[in-house]
Parts: sequence; structure tokens; C-alpha cells
Amino acid sequence: MNNEMTYESALKRLEEIVMLLEKNEASLDESIKLFEEGTALAAFCNQKLTDAKQKVTVLNKEENNG
Repeated sequence: MNNEMTYESALKRLEEIVMLLEKNEASLDESIKLFEEGTALAAFCNQKLTDAKQKVTVLNKEENNG
């Protein structure tokens, strides 16, 4: 996965993959590759959200203690 990828670009690509898979036009091999890419993108997005939540939690604690 590209280290330069943003949450927004990963989410956009994930939406594209979902649309491609819903069309049922891809071959089995292509569908598997798309699914694998989608799974990796979903994990990437989940990690980004987790990281953001942790940062907000830290900032809130600092604000409440400061």
C-alpha cells in the first residue's frame, strides 16, 4: 500500500472497487484481486480512523488537564 495514500483517496478507491464488484462484470481472478485490494484499503481506513480517535482523545485529555 502506498505510504502517501490519504484516508480520502483510500475511501474513494474502496468505493470504486465496491461498484466494480457489484457490476459482476469482472472475472473470478479480477474479483479476487479487487476483493484483496478492498480488504487492504478497508484496514488502512480503519487504522487511520483509530489513529485520529486516539489523537482526539489525547488532545481532549490535555485540554482538560491544562
